[in-house]
Amino acid sequence: MAGERLAQGLAELADERVDHRFKGLPPDAEGLTVGALAAERRNLFDGGFTTPVLALSAESVEHNLAVMETYSTRHGLAFAPHGKTCMAPQLFARQLAHGAWGITAAVPHQVRVYRRYGIQRIFLANELVDAAALRWIAGELADDPDFRFVAYVDSLRGIELMDRALREAGAVRPADVVVELGAGEGARTGVRTEAECRELADAIAGVDTLRLVGVAGYEGEVPDADPARVTAWVRRLVALAVELDKAGRFADLDQIIVSAGGSAWFDAVADVFAEIPELSAPVLKLLRSGAYVSHDSGHYRRLTPFNRVPEEGALQPAFRLWAQVVSRPTPGQAFLNAGKRDAAHDLELPQAQVVRSGRDGSERPADGVTVTGLSDQHAWVSTERGGDLEVGDWVGLGLSHPCTSFDKWQLIPLVEQDGTVTDFVRTFF
Repeated sequence: MAGERLAQGLAELADERVDHRFKGLPPDAEGLTVGALAAERRNLFDGGFTTPVLALSAESVEHNLAVMETYSTRHGLAFAPHGKTCMAPQLFARQLAHGAWGITAAVPHQVRVYRRYGIQRIFLANELVDAAALRWIAGELADDPDFRFVAYVDSLRGIELMDRALREAGAVRPADVVVELGAGEGARTGVRTEAECRELADAIAGVDTLRLVGVAGYEGEVPDADPARVTAWVRRLVALAVELDKAGRFADLDQIIVSAGGSAWFDAVADVFAEIPELSAPVLKLLRSGAYVSHDSGHYRRLTPFNRVPEEGALQPAFRLWAQVVSRPTPGQAFLNAGKRDAAHDLELPQAQVVRSGRDGSERPADGVTVTGLSDQHAWVSTERGGDLEVGDWVGLGLSHPCTSFDKWQLIPLVEQDGTVTDFVRTFF
């Protein structure tokens, strides 16, 4: 049933019409379905695509999916990749095909997108106190007995609001929750002390609309994070699970959830989760890394745990934003037609990686070419030599931070190494 919903949803995406809503696509493809355009297997560089255009490497996406599947399996981890990174049902389907337990979400809108495409296991790595969203969740749980939904709690008031909304909605089965342990003083959400965690567990036991199924948190928020501090916090999380289990808070469960793991410290999470002792029920050791599917050329390239454990594998940057030189006012300055509306810029500026000649299509490394700033629709570029760029050249840019790269593009070409476009990834932000 769930698989059918996902397959049907993906088929509907392929039937969507190409039109003015989608940046960078060939003007002469207007009116074609996305599936028909993909079937033409046009070339990104001479198939009518307009600049700027964001491309995903087909080979790198597949490589990254396989690497994290292997890593999770090797370390005995279940995997619920954070879908807020890409918000792309086609990539969710591929993550599930590569062994993912489910998909992680951050806000109710994302959960609705996931459900529209038949995702059966959703881990909401956030507190949920919105009455309208909780009424909708109650309906989803009632309509689909196989739907598994888990959310964070970190306050007595939050428990009160969840209980009230679910009771008023006539919830027929409880919503599963995990206590979120905060990563330390000055960190983001989450309970700051174990005593408060115990108090929340007691409160959850006192309502029949919620069921406590484990503990969770996000080690990426550990202040001044380093391997020792992150490891210490993950051990606190595991100790909390052990304590609550000894207190009988997980009685009658067939599975206890212990969850952590962003994209920067999943090696520390894997190491500590390997130490989890036997509890009253089997433990679902749930990793939630999301940025891996595209990786990047900056922030996560430096932060990935695979830099510390290269023998475990390596991720590949899959994004490349192609922009065109539209102005060359001085020998040391050029302007591209891609800016803040097109490129991630919250962490780092794009990196010029390759230049494709506007004359003959030959490619060369972008040596001496540096992006120095972004306007809304322009990249400011410095050049070391007058001949480094000319008007009409295409420049391939590497990006930093996948989460703010995907969200600027509704339909992203999936491109093979030779430039052949094999599919288009639809996003929902």
